[in-house]
Amino acid sequence: MSDMFQKCRDQHNHKLPFVLYRKPNANKVIALLQEDDTVNTMSNNEERGFVFAPFIETKIIVIPEDKCKVIITPFEPVDVNSNEIAEIDGENPFEKKKHIELVEKAIESIKNGEFSKVVLSRKETVALSDFDLFDIFQKLASTYPSAFAYCFYHPKAGLWLGAFSEQLVFVQGMNFRTMAVAGTQLYNDAATILWGAKEVDEQQLVTDFLVSNLNEISTEISVSKPYALRAGNLIHLKTDIEGKFREEMQLKDLLSILHPTPAVCGFPKDAAMDFIIKNEGYERSFYAGFLGEFNFDFDTKDKVTDLYVNLRCMEIEENNAHIYVGGGITIDSNAENEWLETVNKSHTIKKILY
Repeated sequence: MSDMFQKCRDQHNHKLPFVLYRKPNANKVIALLQEDDTVNTMSNNEERGFVFAPFIETKIIVIPEDKCKVIITPFEPVDVNSNEIAEIDGENPFEKKKHIELVEKAIESIKNGEFSKVVLSRKETVALSDFDLFDIFQKLASTYPSAFAYCFYHPKAGLWLGAFSEQLVFVQGMNFRTMAVAGTQLYNDAATILWGAKEVDEQQLVTDFLVSNLNEISTEISVSKPYALRAGNLIHLKTDIEGKFREEMQLKDLLSILHPTPAVCGFPKDAAMDFIIKNEGYERSFYAGFLGEFNFDFDTKDKVTDLYVNLRCMEIEENNAHIYVGGGITIDSNAENEWLETVNKSHTIKKILY
């Protein structure tokens, strides 16, 4: 892996795009090194390569399969210190107050019937010292073996890292699978998992939205019962959904339904999106977008699409890491608890950095 990392360092030093990733539970790391700094974007859904899409889908960046060098090597896990972050709630009091006020405003809008759910996020910036990009990637992939871990760089998009378990969609032939994920609590291996009405209703809202819309473009829809999905020190509620395309439907029809879902935006989608844009106070950029292999598996060479939601992530800018975290707001939300949920989510990244 050290040779792979050095080639990625060279790409970064020369301001050339690359992506480094390890799929969930995989024992291989894949690196794609683009030959030039061209901004390739998706135009017809027939491209083969690795895609990186923003939250508000404008131009989806592609590292094309035919314009990059591919390196695949065995993954070498490392021991990671699991030290707890010293400040459980020691973030900027101004940021806490601002987020709580934003959540309270959203709850009031829900009570007024403007929407049923909205996902609100914030950006937390932490200073870095003795920072090594590829050391952090290796720690992320080792700490969260069941997550999709990645490091993506493009001079026009910035430098991003993340590790998350939320698969947007997997497509092979006419078949696809996706998931509905919502609701969050801290993991405790000694405790029975109990979900409150807020988390159960939030997760069901996401599931119902997906199934209702997927029925329009697919057949043979099957839906699992909700179950717990562990993501580091957090647990979410997850439902698996599988289906088969109708003959006339295409991958772009599926993506238009799946992104953004109520799990990262809200419901109804347009009203929730409008509230986010007007009130969140910053641009999400590639946070809550999606990324992954498009029409091509770089390991097996099969024609598959394997995309993930860019949630537990950070953007590296000079000597700072911008950590993005959020949570779903419903009529049963408690603003203080929603703040604490974002704090817990930021710790999944912070404990890798410190």
